[in-house]
Amino acid sequence: MSSRTEIASLGEFGLIDHLTRNNETHHASTVLSIGDDAAVLDHFGKQIVVTTDLLIEGVHFDMVYTPLNHLGYKSVIVNLSDIYAMNATPAQITLSIGVSNRFSVEALEAFYEGVYAACEKYNVDLVGGDTTTSNKGFIISVTAIGEVAPDRFVKRDGAKKGDLVCVSGDLGAAYLGLLLMEREKKIFMESPSVQPDLENQDYILRRLLKPEARKDIISFFEANDIFPTSMMDISDGLSSEILHICKQSNVGCVLHEDKIPVDEASRQFAFKLDLDPTACALSGGEDYELLFTIKQEDYEKIVLNEQISVIGYITEPAEGSHIITRSGNKHALTAQGWNAFG
Repeated sequence: MSSRTEIASLGEFGLIDHLTRNNETHHASTVLSIGDDAAVLDHFGKQIVVTTDLLIEGVHFDMVYTPLNHLGYKSVIVNLSDIYAMNATPAQITLSIGVSNRFSVEALEAFYEGVYAACEKYNVDLVGGDTTTSNKGFIISVTAIGEVAPDRFVKRDGAKKGDLVCVSGDLGAAYLGLLLMEREKKIFMESPSVQPDLENQDYILRRLLKPEARKDIISFFEANDIFPTSMMDISDGLSSEILHICKQSNVGCVLHEDKIPVDEASRQFAFKLDLDPTACALSGGEDYELLFTIKQEDYEKIVLNEQISVIGYITEPAEGSHIITRSGNKHALTAQGWNAFG
């Protein structure tokens, strides 16, 4: 009898590794294939970056508290973020959706309003896609296509001992926004007459429902002649992402808890929920900030940008990956980020 392996036993990245372990490329124009934030293709000297994402109702979003225009916007942003994570500039997207008959034309118009708003803000063209029926729920697939100067794309495997570990913006807010929405959904399901109390938590809710991609950071790199040694976006949590960089670069790292940026609104709401703000930053996910490493000589340039925090440094692989807490204790970093198959 053939054995059965549960998908959950591999996890999302283990499943991708397993299914693509024998994948071969056949074209010289395929510069970088599966395994990074996006693929890189070379067409007549210009390198093209391609990435795709699938969003499924009930897995990636909940229609109970997700406005359709925000969902359209976010569907685009999560893909553009992957393009920026390659140090590239997005140019086009395709959008395919599967919808059940519980959605009206007006509902889809609201969704597309958000899509077009994101395209307008990030100067991206919607150039195609597909629409089909779905037996239940809403399925969204976006492919983003970007451009990068020859061999200026940044992968996950270039971090070297002594490099500085940096992150844009702040972390943990989207996860806390999710906890707030899930709490209010539970109350609503039990008592539909009770009005939701969102506690004026505009910032964490915006980070969950309408995130932005860090176009500004890529522009800053270009303006200041900074070329990160490795980079990826933070969709599954800081600890999970830095461990990806360490694994693919064959290095270790040390992060400093007191350097990890957490917004004050996030910090206070975490305390209210009896949660550790650092744990939210390490494991929360969906921040769509950029995590990257730079050579030490670029430090003087990086400190010019208040949106960038230096949170640690890269070590020899034998030293492993650790975080030093505010109290000076050293703990091994573990990937407790979001798992699509958990």
